[in-house]
Amino acid sequence: MAATTTPALPTATADAMPKTVAGRVRRRLNTRAATVVSILIAVLWTVPTFGLFISSLRPEDAIKTTGWWTFFSDPKLTLENYNEVLFGQSASSGQLANYFVNSLVITIPSVLFPVAFAAMAAYALSWIRFRGREWVYIGIFALQIVPLQMALVPLLSFFSRGVSLGGLTLMPAWQLEDEQKFIQVWFAHTCFALPFAVFLLHNFVSQLPGELMEAARVDGASHPKIFRTIVLPLITPALASLTIFQFLWVWNDLLVALIFAGGGDETAPLTVRLAELAGTRGNEWQRLTSGAFVSIVIPLIVFLSLQRYFVRGLLTGSVKG
Repeated sequence: MAATTTPALPTATADAMPKTVAGRVRRRLNTRAATVVSILIAVLWTVPTFGLFISSLRPEDAIKTTGWWTFFSDPKLTLENYNEVLFGQSASSGQLANYFVNSLVITIPSVLFPVAFAAMAAYALSWIRFRGREWVYIGIFALQIVPLQMALVPLLSFFSRGVSLGGLTLMPAWQLEDEQKFIQVWFAHTCFALPFAVFLLHNFVSQLPGELMEAARVDGASHPKIFRTIVLPLITPALASLTIFQFLWVWNDLLVALIFAGGGDETAPLTVRLAELAGTRGNEWQRLTSGAFVSIVIPLIVFLSLQRYFVRGLLTGSVKG
């Protein structure tokens, strides 16, 4: 009697049927249609920047009489626009070189301070037990709701008048002048950035494996050593993402810098001078285009340098398993 065998039922492989929502979304994004749409969006997003770059290199007569796309039929390029905008000595020129340095002086500390303070605060709120820790975190989270504009006047009064209670001076006025006003801008940007920065980094630090912390404590490591040798290397992608966000925010800021640094040549950033060019020299298109492109060079360098951490930092901890 011949033995009969039952045919094996086909089983779905991992490739044929994704097991998770992320797998299904990833499969749909890898289709040819999704690729075409992505390329189309990238081209449409890049065309204005490319046109700005071409316009910044065209002579004054050409940019005022024809569109940037005519460059392909009549290619004429010059660096005179950049030379005049950066190093021109006349009152009508941009003179952006000094303002460019001011922007760097404002931006670098305004990025380093909140990122460093937020990383330490996130570790403390995640792995150091103390009474009222949850309420402190809730309070920091709630500060994100307060509009930045509502804090400008009290903070400016804090700098110019100090703090007094019942006629008793608790803190005198800062009385900062000229280059010392950079301190006010650093302080303001740090205060405004800390609530979001602590909230963002706390989500990463709190999801680190507790076994690592326990093993470090067993080996006799203190909190500073754990933070320095274990936590910081593991949250590098999150720190890079936060650095990009904060750098772009501070570099493109006009309101905070104009209020706390003033509009003088000693402390005004690049955005203040660009606003003046747009307002007083609106017909000088060749200066506006070259000045605008000068202002985006540094953010592009920062983003391209940290982009390999950017997506990883946004997605880290979002999916378990």
